[in-house]
Amino acid sequence: MVIDISPMNTGHKSAVMTILKATSEFKVIDVTTTEELINSFLANGVASGYHILIAQIAKKLSGYICFGPTPLTEGTWDVYWMAVSPDKKGQGIGSALLGRAEEEIQRLDGRMILIETSSTVEYELTRRFYRHAGYNIICQIPDFYSSADGLVVFQKRLR
Repeated sequence: MVIDISPMNTGHKSAVMTILKATSEFKVIDVTTTEELINSFLANGVASGYHILIAQIAKKLSGYICFGPTPLTEGTWDVYWMAVSPDKKGQGIGSALLGRAEEEIQRLDGRMILIETSSTVEYELTRRFYRHAGYNIICQIPDFYSSADGLVVFQKRLR
């Protein structure tokens, strides 16, 4: 299986939105916020402060990742959103997307990546994925998003 990764363009938006809406962990506000970032990227490219890559298998869009430099830092980057089509999970697409994002961040002199996620049970596989990818939990804030939904911050140093 060949996973093709490339920058997102306007022709990809509908398929990305379908994946986001099918991602059970995402709430409506998550999808709405993600669409705002996508629109900003599609209108302004990386000048928006975001980089968005998509993954395709046999020309079928199967995943996406959004990342960008953390404002007011030197070399720190955030991975804001990542999603893989539910029927394609476990096939290496998320790893390929995250790996390509890491390569791009290093190319742009990034030294550290942060990823924020939820502490809920629904996000356990997500947290396991980040640990497996070499990210370490550096911070946890209970009840951050809401009561019983804490923030978990992962970090990976690139240099």
